[in-house]
Amino acid sequence: MTATSDPPDTGRTPSDTRARVLDAAERLVQVRGFNGFSYADVAGEVGVTKASLHYHFPSKAELGEALIARYAERFTRALASIDERTTGAPAKLDAYAGLYIDVLREERMCLCGMFAAEYQTLPTAIRDAVLCFLDDNEAWLERVLEQGRADGSLRFGGSAKETARSILSGLEGAMLLARPYGDVRRFETGAARLLTSLAGLA
Repeated sequence: MTATSDPPDTGRTPSDTRARVLDAAERLVQVRGFNGFSYADVAGEVGVTKASLHYHFPSKAELGEALIARYAERFTRALASIDERTTGAPAKLDAYAGLYIDVLREERMCLCGMFAAEYQTLPTAIRDAVLCFLDDNEAWLERVLEQGRADGSLRFGGSAKETARSILSGLEGAMLLARPYGDVRRFETGAARLLTSLAGLA
């Protein structure tokens, strides 16, 4: 962006417009995928010109990085909230699955899951951000699993790291398969079976 760039959006502050652009782009990624929309689509939804859009995000790659950064920040806050208000490991895992359910109820997919589906077509910076998001989720799940194994509330074979990967893969996969049916219950049933088996109650 140069000093002669046009103002982003008459009557709105740059931060307001930026947030609205991110909101629209996030929904488009969660519904269509990153490669399934253009700047024209975003500009049309937000009600700004493409020039205004480029003022905030000169390239689509930069828009993608900003989307993941914001999504990861929200997810991190959600995980911290689970840790603060939930004590038992099984309850924490249930609350974690609930984050996916909330997204499905809005007829969307996990943002980073959608990016992961298009991984080979993405710029390197976005690939790295997707991997960081997934790694952070696995690390949180690993800590919860270790807590549950230590206090006896969870029982599983193998390492906590391997089991964390299985949970993340299972939930992302269940979300993907629930999507064409438009059936949140399908996801809820799969997630419940997965987590119940960890508690040794299946």
